[in-house]
Amino acid sequence: MIRVRKADARGHVEHGWLHSHHTFSFADYYDSAHMGFSVLRVINDDTVEPGKGFGTHPHRDMEIISYVLEGELEHRDSMGHGSVIRPGDVQRMSAGTGVTHSEFNPSSSQRTRFLQIWIIPDRQGLAPGYAQQTFPDALLSNHFLCVASGDGRDGSITIHQDAQIYLGKLHASKASFTVAEGRCAYVHLAKGSVRMSGNALQGGDGAYIDSATQLNFDQANDAEVLLFDLPIREK
Repeated sequence: MIRVRKADARGHVEHGWLHSHHTFSFADYYDSAHMGFSVLRVINDDTVEPGKGFGTHPHRDMEIISYVLEGELEHRDSMGHGSVIRPGDVQRMSAGTGVTHSEFNPSSSQRTRFLQIWIIPDRQGLAPGYAQQTFPDALLSNHFLCVASGDGRDGSITIHQDAQIYLGKLHASKASFTVAEGRCAYVHLAKGSVRMSGNALQGGDGAYIDSATQLNFDQANDAEVLLFDLPIREK
């Protein structure tokens, strides 16, 4: 079964320097029907004004993935990492027993837009960790590439959970993905438009896939798709 969640149904907050859309309940946005899905807890679509950002703040017991869509994001953390994340980069921070970090838009003129994704780890109390990797457009074109996984498959970043994140940049060609038996999935369209198994999706739309099925993508127009392959969890 496929259940579409339209972009304008998400939570939305404006803080002047930050414009954020929340797919699932987060901070002051609460919706009991959208608390996350399986081990996927957060998808925040954040736009940060030039020279602004998130000051140093703590996290623990969460796998935090950042994916930049536009501009640059400067990262610093208590583990000693400092980096700039650009489009095509995937960053994973395992908060584990506790980390602090900050994220800023280093540009004086250009906004930064990025997705902040939280995945619940398979256990608490892990040692904090960090990874960052670039995935060129050529590897994503009309194809779903695994960029994060529990086993590091296909050169992906490793996360502490039985989950995979796939990225695809779809144009005119068709693409497909099979959700295996005993699995579920969530699809988030970051940009563009696409038809997924007969469902028309626009930028910001998402879809819950509750059970095994084949997802067929066509009529794509510069579609940037994130697909989360997730374990089915008992309610």
